[in-house]
Amino acid sequence: MGKVSPVSSALFERSKRVVPGGVNSPVRAWNAVGGEPRYVARGDGSRIVDAEGREYIDYVCAWGPLILGHAPPAVVRAVVDAVPEGMGFGAPTSRELELAELVSERMPAVEQLRLVNSGTEATMSAVRLARGYTGRSKILKFDGCYHGHVDALLAKAGSGVASLSLPDSAGVPESFTGQTLIADFNDPESAGRLIRENHEDLAAVIVEPVCGNMGVTPPEPGFLEALREETRRHGIVLIFDEVITGFRVARGGAQERYGVTPDLTCLGKILGGGLPVGAFGGRRDIMSCLAPVGPVYQAGTLSGNPVTVAAGLATLEQLEAPGVYEGLEEKGRRLQEGLEATLGEGLPGTVNRVGSMLTLFLGPDRVASPDHARGCDRDRFARFFHGMLARGVYLPPSPFEALFVSLAHEDDDIAATVAAFADWAAEETALR
Repeated sequence: MGKVSPVSSALFERSKRVVPGGVNSPVRAWNAVGGEPRYVARGDGSRIVDAEGREYIDYVCAWGPLILGHAPPAVVRAVVDAVPEGMGFGAPTSRELELAELVSERMPAVEQLRLVNSGTEATMSAVRLARGYTGRSKILKFDGCYHGHVDALLAKAGSGVASLSLPDSAGVPESFTGQTLIADFNDPESAGRLIRENHEDLAAVIVEPVCGNMGVTPPEPGFLEALREETRRHGIVLIFDEVITGFRVARGGAQERYGVTPDLTCLGKILGGGLPVGAFGGRRDIMSCLAPVGPVYQAGTLSGNPVTVAAGLATLEQLEAPGVYEGLEEKGRRLQEGLEATLGEGLPGTVNRVGSMLTLFLGPDRVASPDHARGCDRDRFARFFHGMLARGVYLPPSPFEALFVSLAHEDDDIAATVAAFADWAAEETALR
């Protein structure tokens, strides 16, 4: 299970006394891969350094927000400039208005935006809003899609739950998930049938337009279009959860990349430049149902935090530079092709990629559904994870997560990663 890390191990033991499981989010405990988590001391560009002083090429990137890499100078300056002006007011600021205007300009479907503090809060609020707008109670989600730890959405929820081999979560009453319908991702017939059978009670269909939480799984041609057509026909709110894909897979997110317009969009991660954030927005007529102008209540003490907003603005401004998304696409392509070159008869698998997010599935030759993803070789993945860690590459500690490439990843980083994988694969296949 890799080299022992005394400093990290001691910190983990201390943490387990005062923090459940020793971590503040389950996947950080490395249960899916074994061993003990490395404690991170600092990050710079494409690299992180652990508590022992070991350096790694980082493809977790804080689980997606760090599209510019660690501690990008422009974002650091924005935060440093914002802090002395005040770290919170509980009152409107011009910066949060600027951020909403910038999002609306990049995503025309977002006519109005409400800032919150996490992706979970965004999806929870969007679902409540859809129910308030339609007067209906049921929602439809997809097997393998994770929308945060909202009670009604913790059904067939993908990565964190899948990594722990838990089907759902204790503490969620059946009456909550009883209002949630489950369809098969990339199966428009499955979704269409449920929509038609329940359209009188169905408030919303929520989907990750690119699955990132059962491993990266792109939508099959026609899938998102079919959802748009069916929901529009029955007056159902279509919600795109773009917490991961927003500003990642294209300037205007997955909705721009695939040319499908949702009614509501949930955002997070990149929007906060690495600080805690979430947002939901969409059609003006739906958003006008929110308090204080409408009957659907939603509020947040720290929503629109001025420091977070400053970091988000700086990040989105950096992403306006010419060639940014073409560069990210190219970096992702080179990493994908480098990994694929090592896969073969002795080491079967496939790489799914959309832009600068990708997943290496060891075992299956195709992944387009949760059942395909669940067929991956978890034991081999654990060896792969620790083998890459020993070679200086830090990956998500779960077979059902995405690797993220940032603008800070250089050609040398990608070449070193590909070489490390080839070296591990030679060792792995020689021993098996």
